[in-house]
Amino acid sequence: MNKQYVMGIDAGTESVRAVLYDLGGRQVAQASRSNLTTFPRPGWAEQSPAGWIKNLTESVHECLSQVEDFSPDQVKGLCVDGTCSTVVAALNDGTVLGDAILWMDTRAADEARHIAASNHPVLRYSGGEDAVEWLVPKALWMKIHEPQRYHRAQKLVEALDYLTFWLCGQWSASVCNATDAWNYVSTEGGFCPDFFVQIGLEDLMEKLPRRVLQMGERAGELTPQAAQVLGLAAGTPVAQGGIDAHAGMLGMGIGEPGVMAMTIGSSSVHLVYTDQPTFIPGLWGPYPDIILKDRWLLQGGQTSTGSVVRWVKDGFAPAAQRDAVREGKRVYQLLDERAARIPPGSNGVTALEHFQGNRSPYRDPLAKGAFLGLTLATREEEIFRAVMEAAAFGTRLILETLAQGGVKVTELRACGGGSQSPLWLQIHADVCGLPLTVCETENVVALGSAMCAAVAAGLYPDLHAAMRAMSCATRVVHPCERTHEAYAVPYRRYVQAYQALKPLFHEFP
Repeated sequence: MNKQYVMGIDAGTESVRAVLYDLGGRQVAQASRSNLTTFPRPGWAEQSPAGWIKNLTESVHECLSQVEDFSPDQVKGLCVDGTCSTVVAALNDGTVLGDAILWMDTRAADEARHIAASNHPVLRYSGGEDAVEWLVPKALWMKIHEPQRYHRAQKLVEALDYLTFWLCGQWSASVCNATDAWNYVSTEGGFCPDFFVQIGLEDLMEKLPRRVLQMGERAGELTPQAAQVLGLAAGTPVAQGGIDAHAGMLGMGIGEPGVMAMTIGSSSVHLVYTDQPTFIPGLWGPYPDIILKDRWLLQGGQTSTGSVVRWVKDGFAPAAQRDAVREGKRVYQLLDERAARIPPGSNGVTALEHFQGNRSPYRDPLAKGAFLGLTLATREEEIFRAVMEAAAFGTRLILETLAQGGVKVTELRACGGGSQSPLWLQIHADVCGLPLTVCETENVVALGSAMCAAVAAGLYPDLHAAMRAMSCATRVVHPCERTHEAYAVPYRRYVQAYQALKPLFHEFP
């Protein structure tokens, strides 16, 4: 019997990953290639779209090579998810105009403030302002600072849109990305042209894709050119994907309020459904129909979490790296083991994880990273644990912001690279005082995209059915009440540290 598969392609910050699944959601094969990020100036971050295509192609080839007796017609659909707000300027034929401005890039801080000052009613759906990372502030920055590139561009899109176009030869936008970061509101008729006119982007709509599709809709079919490059069958359905964290929400099988999805990657994203539109300052949304029809979504996030953990590992843990080689362990495993022996509060070391600014609830692109309580006796594992705790403190702050707005969360559900650390999961559960469910697969985001592919291929009638059939198995990390109480003082220090340092942060370039 000819087996049937669907493929999810996760175009993340650190890598492009191709994962093949059967129709029950079981992983068959996977492969990935690392992306290169450049930082031309403080607060800037860029990647090469040509590098994405190379990594996508190599990942798909390696993934398919792992399947015994593989035939291209066995892949019934594929779908790409991606980071939100990684902006690409391109011509209609897909020719790119320079490197992409990565989501974490904060160069458009002045433009974000200009947009907020408009006080346009559409901004109520994004908490009163656009985030500095989003496409609209970046488009305005490009128009002001790189007018030649802006006016030459026939398309201003995101990485997801560019990769989907490369696969199927048709431009489309995901309602997920457009609602999250392009000021698109389906319940208000979609885009608001007078908003763009008011902020000085009266020509932006000419550069955005005309088609705005739901996740799981068919964006097109694999072109003969892309099929030949990838080793797949021409005409294979290409599904409309969405933001990586939102695809992860599908992979985790979350379709109801009360459960907060938490994707721990280079950044952390926090998502929770509500039945009604709920407006909470400091959080993004409420977003209508952004993943599932007839569901509203609230979103919080931290701009840098896993990226800070990696920064500490790379720059401040040379002894651990040497020891890991000698003991035949991964360096993260060794650092986890050593940090687990440190008591809650990291022996007085408090970290702020705002290395690329704060996304929520402060919405401060000028916030900086910081360490407090360092002494000559401070060890690398204490610094390592402190940044893990900082990420968990940021999550607790978002939960408290939700609660103040009347949204109660009773369970956390985690995915992403950071969820592979048992210590980090336990820290999150203990700091927040909530059970944390983790999916027993490392590729939850790609699984969500594979669900979209299955729906676009007609293998399931809708995303609800795909989630029921394909969601991954889970295990629960329970909080320790004593440890939760022990975190009260360190958490207070974390909150107070930002408030005390904010004036200084805003003096730095």
